[in-house]
Amino acid sequence: MCPRIARARRSHTSTLDAARARRPPRELPRVVARRRAPSRAMRGADARASSASSASASTRFRGDARRGRRATRARATARAAMGDASDMPRVVVPEAYVRFAEALADAAGETTTKYFRARGVEVEDKKDSSPVTIADQEAEAVMRGMVTREYPTHAIFGEEHGIELGAGGASEWTWVFDPIDGTKSFITGKPLWGTLIALLHDGEPVLGILDQPVLKERWIGVSGRVSTMNGEPISVKPCESVGDAYMYSTTPLMFEGMNLARYETLARKVKIPMYGCDCYAYGLLAMGFADLVVEADLKPYDYMALVPIVKGAGGYMTDWRGNALRFTADRAALESGDFQGEVIACGDAKVLRACVATLSKTLF
Repeated sequence: MCPRIARARRSHTSTLDAARARRPPRELPRVVARRRAPSRAMRGADARASSASSASASTRFRGDARRGRRATRARATARAAMGDASDMPRVVVPEAYVRFAEALADAAGETTTKYFRARGVEVEDKKDSSPVTIADQEAEAVMRGMVTREYPTHAIFGEEHGIELGAGGASEWTWVFDPIDGTKSFITGKPLWGTLIALLHDGEPVLGILDQPVLKERWIGVSGRVSTMNGEPISVKPCESVGDAYMYSTTPLMFEGMNLARYETLARKVKIPMYGCDCYAYGLLAMGFADLVVEADLKPYDYMALVPIVKGAGGYMTDWRGNALRFTADRAALESGDFQGEVIACGDAKVLRACVATLSKTLF
């Protein structure tokens, strides 16, 4: 063959290969195969296989039963995530918003991990005496900038920089940020803090991310879907009574006055009260490792992201009176303290009812 022709053929083949590589894969049509009637030889083989497998049937049955129970729990979790007709999501969260929320978490994690356990990071005290670091401030600024560029009509509410309405004063969609929930854990080197990212639609939390970038753990909750941790479905566990519950709170110092009396009444009833996990405790509850989280003295950015995660895992999250948790971008409400600051998160409806009965009671 002429060398020039051979080179031309090789060049043409390479061009075709490159074009095929760039071409997106086609979705194959669904094919349903017709079943053929088994032959006599096949029926005989089936009979022999059935006879050979009968000896291990009881062992296999136990495994099937365990898998059946797990499947039942998974279906129950899915039903709980979807809720009944009155709890069905009023809006479908666009998949683009979910992907964008993950991008926000990625960007915040790049900032916060840069400062975690770094010597010499300056800690300042805010007006409410809570600590803040440059990591908090930079991470929130990065996320705010991304929202402003990508979704300029969306409002933003963050712990470090307050409320910013969208273009034209819009707030139908509101992003709520706590760049480091658990700053005290952060500055003391304990990796149980997290970045909280919520998306509200008309005040209702419909998307939430709890991201722990040091441990590389990420919880995602989306209204109407089963929650996940690192992409795997998660579910709460049943708890027969308050007396069987392992309960978390960030610190006993968050309860004062009547709230302290109510909390202490509940703490005496639970199996074990524990402290010190910040937002991480809600992630543990959503995975079925804890039964109850009860907290007070919170701001909306402390818990809004956690609501879809807990509910999507089949759990419940309300205020101390059993009301749904909501927030609208309102500076006046924040300044006056007119927002829900006490929350209950639990995995069992019986425990929720018992907690509300105790925590809503007037004791003096």
